[in-house]
Amino acid sequence: MPDRAYESISYSQLPVEPRHSEETAVTSELYDDVLSNPETALYSSQEYRERVEKSLLRKLDTRMSILMLIYVLNYIDRNNAAAARLRGFEEDLHLQGQQFNNILSSLYVGYLMMQVPSNMFLNHIGRPSMYLSGCMVAWGVVSILTGTTTTYRGALLTRFLLGFVEAAFFPGALFLLSRWYRRRELGSRTAMLACGIMISNALGSLIATAILDSMDGVLGYAAWRWLFYIEGAITVLVAFGAVFVLPDFPTSPSRWLTPQERALAQLRMEEDGLTDETETADTKGLTIGLMLALSDWKVWWLCVALASMVVSLSFHAFFPTLTATMGYTPTITLLLCSPPWAVCHTCGFCNIEAL
Repeated sequence: MPDRAYESISYSQLPVEPRHSEETAVTSELYDDVLSNPETALYSSQEYRERVEKSLLRKLDTRMSILMLIYVLNYIDRNNAAAARLRGFEEDLHLQGQQFNNILSSLYVGYLMMQVPSNMFLNHIGRPSMYLSGCMVAWGVVSILTGTTTTYRGALLTRFLLGFVEAAFFPGALFLLSRWYRRRELGSRTAMLACGIMISNALGSLIATAILDSMDGVLGYAAWRWLFYIEGAITVLVAFGAVFVLPDFPTSPSRWLTPQERALAQLRMEEDGLTDETETADTKGLTIGLMLALSDWKVWWLCVALASMVVSLSFHAFFPTLTATMGYTPTITLLLCSPPWAVCHTCGFCNIEAL
């Protein structure tokens, strides 16, 4: 990285390249002579920087939008057991008493165990595109294997493993966003990602309705097994595409950014105060970031807020069961589960637009 002695200089003091009178906007062609030093080119004018930053954010938002799709699949694979319960999941596995509840709870045991270590490992390897996509393949395969279980212990184990590998995504996605976006930009992007919860519950019910209503007995398998097979296979297929769409960190080589955009991405993080903390973590080891987080009271406050949100949403694991008490058929029950989540998503999206 070039020397940063010029960072304290205001834009009015920096030299601006001369423009022809017929040119009304700064274009990238005017800066071909500074491609060898793209970071310095960002200081040639504030207008040029704003133009590069706009292009950078547009490309970032396009690529990061796949995170919402992945989060939708993440929640669909997590909640499909609730829909499977309506079509013979408990009966075929001979579950009794609290065993179904134990199966649901085992997912969160693995989930809690893996979240922090996963982000520490992600920071170490620096390849979110490979790591998150690989974890996505893993939980898709585990979801498929859930459809092959025949005993309570088998279902308990697969759900535990599902939570273990799914745990990498949400904290990893937030970590990836924080390495590209400034603090003032993170709010709306994080809220858009969180909308994936409502979308997954709405779409998940519709997808489950189609599968459970049409696949029963196909090739000799129960409909609930096909639910795990199909939804897990979709996750694996999307994961292979995500490898080529998800970005790595700004310091990693990237073909989809120009030299100026890549330099600006790193500069934005430095101006936001992220680089010093990241360099400290890299030089002192994997545990320094953990210690910084544990010593920050805001992190603990955020943990309380997030835990409260998760607890308040815990009913979604039993939403199809609760809806079934209205006396409708399993197909109608699952269809009735979709509209409330669609309304929630609409309200959430409107709030994001109002930011």
